[in-house]
Amino acid sequence: MRLVSLFSGCGGMDYGFIQAGYEIVFANDFDSDAQRVYNLNFGAHIDCRDIRDVTTSEIPDCEILTAGFPCQPFSNAGNRKGVADERGNLYKECFRIVENKKPMVVVFENVRGFLSTKDENGNKLVDTIEDIFESLNYTVSYKLVICSDYQVPQNRYRVIMVAIRKDLGKKFVFPELVPKDGLEVGNIIDLPNDISGQVDWQLSPQAKMLIEYIPEGGSWKDIPYEVLPERFKKIRDNMKKYRSPNFYRRFARTEINGTITASAQPENCGILHPLENRRYTVREIARFQSFPDSFEFIFDSVKDIVGMYKVVGNAVPPRLAETFGNAIKQQVFL
Repeated sequence: MRLVSLFSGCGGMDYGFIQAGYEIVFANDFDSDAQRVYNLNFGAHIDCRDIRDVTTSEIPDCEILTAGFPCQPFSNAGNRKGVADERGNLYKECFRIVENKKPMVVVFENVRGFLSTKDENGNKLVDTIEDIFESLNYTVSYKLVICSDYQVPQNRYRVIMVAIRKDLGKKFVFPELVPKDGLEVGNIIDLPNDISGQVDWQLSPQAKMLIEYIPEGGSWKDIPYEVLPERFKKIRDNMKKYRSPNFYRRFARTEINGTITASAQPENCGILHPLENRRYTVREIARFQSFPDSFEFIFDSVKDIVGMYKVVGNAVPPRLAETFGNAIKQQVFL
């Protein structure tokens, strides 16, 4: 089962599919931090070009193509520009390659906001993509999934779209949900001291001051009003207007953590350790994303450390990818 991987990131999707028995024959990503981590862990050189510069003749034939095309244009944590952001149209590059290679299966992964994004003609982008698959003779199934339903210790919402070539006469059936046993924060951050990657990106002085007021399981709502920065006071004064944001969420050890984002900022994700006044380490967030402790990261500088938070936050959880890789194998390739 030869797999072509587009927008591969640091390799979360690829790692999961490898565990499910697939062979990566081509991988591409434009981000330099992701490239370095990918090469470190897979012993293979990822294609580093902009995908728009890669001709279809340079890509090997394959049975399956996967793509986690850029999610920032569609993300609630970003600016939600959608296809107005040039990255929001990179899905068209996937179809250029699908049309030429005609893989048996195509897998797209994206954020929840992808479902409500409009294309340049004002139509729902997900409907447009489904129509393109239909025109290329693929049968499409897609669903908004919660990663914790598939043994990823994080309540991370993602859209998974699986398209199967029509001549195979199959429609993908989503795998059954798995019990959430052992996914609580306390289990995930309980790791031996000798595991690498236990490096954290230092919080700003203001953030360090604020989190001292937040108990385990709490958020910015626990911070005394008089201590809040002026911009937070403005939001607190009119919570309804600002849709009651839950900044500086500090998940308790008995909870399942929320989404880890690429920015790793306490204002937009639960990145705070439940007991210590710091961000989670890179290894801790990698565990929340279900990367194995053997997966390596790069820490040569502060810039590298920030980059590691970015690539882990952008990654497809390997355990999620493995689950879907196995389901596709059972339904299509066996």
